[in-house]
Amino acid sequence: PERIPEAENFSFCLLLKLARSPVHTLPMRSPDVTKAPVTKSEQLLKLDGHDFTMRPGFGGPAIPVGVDVQLESLDTISEVDMDFTMTLYLRHYWKDERLSFPSNTNQSMTFDGRLVKKIWVPDIFFVHSKRSFIHDTTTENVMLRVHPDGKVLYSLRVTVTAMCNMDLSHFPLDTQTCSLEIESYAYTDDDLMLYWKRGNKSLQTDEKISLSQFLIREFHTTTKLAFYSSTGWYNRLYINFTLRRHIFFFLLQTYFPATLMVMLSWVSFWIDRRAVPARVPLGITTVLTMSTIITGVNASMPRVSYIKAVDIYLWVSFVFVFLSVIEYAAVNYLSTLQERKERMQSNRQLPCTCGMTHPGQMMMSNSYSDMDMMTTGNYGMSCYVSVHVCVQNNPCRQN
Repeated sequence: PERIPEAENFSFCLLLKLARSPVHTLPMRSPDVTKAPVTKSEQLLKLDGHDFTMRPGFGGPAIPVGVDVQLESLDTISEVDMDFTMTLYLRHYWKDERLSFPSNTNQSMTFDGRLVKKIWVPDIFFVHSKRSFIHDTTTENVMLRVHPDGKVLYSLRVTVTAMCNMDLSHFPLDTQTCSLEIESYAYTDDDLMLYWKRGNKSLQTDEKISLSQFLIREFHTTTKLAFYSSTGWYNRLYINFTLRRHIFFFLLQTYFPATLMVMLSWVSFWIDRRAVPARVPLGITTVLTMSTIITGVNASMPRVSYIKAVDIYLWVSFVFVFLSVIEYAAVNYLSTLQERKERMQSNRQLPCTCGMTHPGQMMMSNSYSDMDMMTTGNYGMSCYVSVHVCVQNNPCRQN
């Protein structure tokens, strides 16, 4: 047979060897775990096919966003900080056709807060709020519900502390009106129109809501336009509520003790004016007690520059107590003057021996014995006190 060339023989042997060796597969590349896979819900809502940084219907008329609120609790009312704290469920309603999806059953889809970060939502904030937060126990209290036609319900549970300007001139007989104001931060009324979803029925309250110091009289909603010189006009929603203060607490803690202190200061009027150790401590004690009551009331109130109704009552009571102390000082002084006048009048009525050069000389005269000095000593002293009266009498002047 014809010999096979060496090159062809080598290639044949190599192919035969590879055919007899086991087959090795190439390793597969591991998926990138840093890239989150697109879920079925996101594919159904077509999130990747739209720019959700823009509002729905950008370039067209303003998108209407309805709002309703369910008030869960009204926690605290602070006169010192002039604010209030409440917890509420804030719900937004709008339509975004970019989120519409086909559905045979016309059922909505509900999501938690993770999808909220991937779509457009209204940028609502609380005007004049000091602190606010979304509850996150056990998970973030946020709910998003999307309907097949693109209608969206966005609900969240919020606790907010907002400012409330109070007029305390009638305290504690005052009535306060506070407001929680809701507004869009970036979108003017040309881009976003805020409105109450069901008018006055958009605010729902729990019948069990109560405060220890106030009586909640009414809740109502209003809508106004707010103007900012640098940005324009914005729709603003108001939740107004009126509070009337309970008076019974202040009757027990302030008015009754002050009244009793005034009545206690009047007790000194029936005590003998010569009983100084009894009247002075009573007056000082009532004054100090009234000072303590006034300090305690003002410590729980803001430092306002006007006079409150409780200040008038307490300071009038303090003046009554203080005048009772001044009354005793005046009575004591006037009675001292009266006693001094009576003593001088009694001294003028004593007999005077004319012809004596001086009562002292009479007492030192040698014509009196020691017994005579003891007998006539008082008379000599009386004449010594009344010497001025004797000098003024005409008979004495003749001697």
